[in-house]
Amino acid sequence: MSDSVSDCTEPRRSAVTEAEVEALVRGICFKTGPPRFLGVELEWLVHESRSPRLPVPPERLEAAYAALRALPLSSALTVEPGGQLELSSAPAASLMECVGSVSADLDAVRAVLREADLALSGLGQDPWNPPTRFLHDPRYDAMETYLDRTGPEGRAMMCTSASVQVCLDAGYEEPGPLGHGRRWWLAHQLGAVLVAAFAHSPMACGQPTGWRSTRQSLWAAMDPGRTSAPSLDGDPRTAWARHVLDAPVMCVRAPSGPWDVPEGLSFRAWTRSDAPPDREDLDYHQTTLFPPVRPRGHLELRMIDAQPGENGWIVPLAVTAALFDDAEAAETAYRTVKPLAERAGSLPAPQNPLWTAAARAGLTDPELREAAVTCFAAAADALPRIGASAEVQEAVAEFTDRYVARGRCPADDILDHADGTDRLFNGTELRSTEHLLPGKDIRT
Repeated sequence: MSDSVSDCTEPRRSAVTEAEVEALVRGICFKTGPPRFLGVELEWLVHESRSPRLPVPPERLEAAYAALRALPLSSALTVEPGGQLELSSAPAASLMECVGSVSADLDAVRAVLREADLALSGLGQDPWNPPTRFLHDPRYDAMETYLDRTGPEGRAMMCTSASVQVCLDAGYEEPGPLGHGRRWWLAHQLGAVLVAAFAHSPMACGQPTGWRSTRQSLWAAMDPGRTSAPSLDGDPRTAWARHVLDAPVMCVRAPSGPWDVPEGLSFRAWTRSDAPPDREDLDYHQTTLFPPVRPRGHLELRMIDAQPGENGWIVPLAVTAALFDDAEAAETAYRTVKPLAERAGSLPAPQNPLWTAAARAGLTDPELREAAVTCFAAAADALPRIGASAEVQEAVAEFTDRYVARGRCPADDILDHADGTDRLFNGTELRSTEHLLPGKDIRT
C-alpha cells in the first residue's frame, strides 16, 4: 500500500482528456463494498544502536537495506528519501491477521538490523538531525525542487518524518455508519482527534518546536494544493476528481535526465495543452498528492505520527479499525466529532483551526480530549466484536489510561524529559505498550 503500488491502475492509454480524467478518478478511487480488508504502512527512523544522535553513514544504510531486500517478507519494504524504512502490509482480512503478519516482518527486519548495529525508532520527527537526503533519483530530485519553492518544510517531511498510516476499505455505496460518504467525512473530522491522541514529534534539531506533532505542522505549512483535503461538501467522488484535476503538477517524467518541474501548471491545464498527459501520468500525479486522507480504491489515513516502542503502532491501528469498521463504534465516533466540524470551519484539513490545535496542543485541548475519551471508549467496546485479542485490548486500555484519560499524548513523555532524549532511542524509554505489558506479546 505504498506510493509504488496503487489501486488506481489500468492498462496504459493514449493521452487523456479532462472528461476522461474525471471519469477515471470517480470510477476507481472509491471502490465500495462491505469493509473487509485492513492494512497499515509503518515508517521508521533508522539509527545507530549505540550512538542514536549520529546519522547513519549512507554506505551502512545501503548495505543494511540490501540485506533486508533479500528477506521473504509479506509486507512491501521501501525506503523513504531520508533513509527512513517503510513496511506496507498486504491487505488483511482482519485486525489480528494484519497485526500478526506485520509483526513477523518487523521481527525479521530488526534481526537483520541488529547484525549491522542499527535499530528502528517510532518517532514522528527526527528530534536531532536536519534533513539529509539518502535517495537521489529523478522523483525525489524533482520533489525537492518543487517543495523548496514554498519553504523548508517539504525537505523535513521527506527526510526526517515517519508515520503510522492506516488503510481502510472505502465502505458501502449505501448511506449509514459504514457508507463511503460517512467514512470519508469521518476520516477528516476524527483525523484531528487521532493527530492529538497519537502526537509524538515535539522536537527538531535538539529543541522543542512548540508543537506536539511537528510532523503534522510540516504538512500544514506545505503547498496546500498538494497537502490539503478537498471540499467535504457533496459527493466524495466528484470532490476528489476535481481536486486531482486542479492540483498542481509536481513533475513531468522523462526517460533520461532530470524531470521537468513546471510552475503553476494544474493537471487540468495539462490536459488542455498541446502535449497532454496519458493514463500513466494521471496515475503518477495521484501518488504526488499528500492530503491527510487519500483515496486509492481504499482510504489511506496519513495523519498519525509514528509511535514509541516496538509494538506501539498496534494501538492506533486497532483504535482506528474499531472506530471505522464496527457500525456501533462508527456511529458513536460520528456523533462525537460532529460538533468539532464547526470548529474546523470552512478551511480544509490540515490547515484549519481544529487540526492546528490538535497538532500544537494534543489532548491538552479540552474539546479534543473529551472527544478522544468518548472515541477510545467506543473503540474499546468494539475491539472484541472485530476479533481483537485480549492483549491488544489491554494495550489499548493501558494507552487510554496513561494518555487519553489524563489529557496527554506520547509527545508529552518526550517533553517531560527533553534533556534526555537518548532514551527514546536506546531502548530504555517508557514504551507505550511494552512498558505497560511486560512479558506479554500483544501480537497474537
